[in-house]
Amino acid sequence: MQIAVAGSIATDHLMTFRGSFADSLVVDQLDKISVSFLADSLEIRRGGVAGNICFGMAVLGSRPILVGAAGEDFGDYRSWLSRHGVVTDHVHISQSRHTARFVCTTDDTMAQIATFYAGAMAEARMIELGPIHEQWDLDLVLVGADDPAAMLRHTKECRSRGIPFVADPSQQLAFADGPFIRDLIDGADFLFTNEYESHLTETKTGWTQDEIDARVTTRVITRGKDGADIRTKGEEPIHVPVAGEVDRVDPTGVGDAFRAGFLVGLAGGLSHERCAQIGSVLATYVLETVGTQEYLVTRDAFLKRAETAYGSEAAEEIAPLVRCAG
Repeated sequence: MQIAVAGSIATDHLMTFRGSFADSLVVDQLDKISVSFLADSLEIRRGGVAGNICFGMAVLGSRPILVGAAGEDFGDYRSWLSRHGVVTDHVHISQSRHTARFVCTTDDTMAQIATFYAGAMAEARMIELGPIHEQWDLDLVLVGADDPAAMLRHTKECRSRGIPFVADPSQQLAFADGPFIRDLIDGADFLFTNEYESHLTETKTGWTQDEIDARVTTRVITRGKDGADIRTKGEEPIHVPVAGEVDRVDPTGVGDAFRAGFLVGLAGGLSHERCAQIGSVLATYVLETVGTQEYLVTRDAFLKRAETAYGSEAAEEIAPLVRCAG
């Protein structure tokens, strides 16, 4: 099963400020604000939802196709993904813009001041899925958070070409209006949201839960520590608990890892329950690591976690799809 993942490609610049932003802010002078904070650390991390999902799939031994736009500064990131097994041939490289960038400074109170630069991501709308489909005979395309015009283009192209697709609007739901969201999810084979996003989808589209369920084949809702719910037409709902307790270091990218594992399960023809279990186990690796692509997975350890969380039968069914070393 050949899967393409379309979405954002970005780098994260994360800094820390030893102190409190609030101590330097004068409430009645915010209209004249001009402040500078001396950061004492900088971490540059690879990110973007498409990059994160593809990395997670490749870590388990799959070979996903990354579809997105980046700048000429993408070289090191491309090498990293390619080395782990991601197909990066179809990343559009902008001649005038840098790769999308998230710059964030966090103080000692966990308050944050951040800026997101879309940059080359705006050119993702120039990517056509047709040539990619002709080369790879795509079985499934995940349309993730990206340039809004690109998300619409890729969704409509999947419909017109008859390519099954996953609607995963995630962060873009906050900025999208009802008609935009309806265009993204109507007719999707899968719709992924977290619990908050599921309510936001219902509110903005004006569709009830039952109406959304009727418009997509399978709806997957992640609920943080409460696991995930899977609702498929004509089938009983499934609840999959999280894969046990781990040291929680940083939740950034956990949802992307869940999606990556779920897609690996789909590619292997497993049940939706098993797909969610793979995703939940992979998510634990991200949760206990700083950075969305900094974790290391070995086959034996992964299957041990799966067995501990979901039993020996689950681990045995998952085992053929976990093709990483160790």
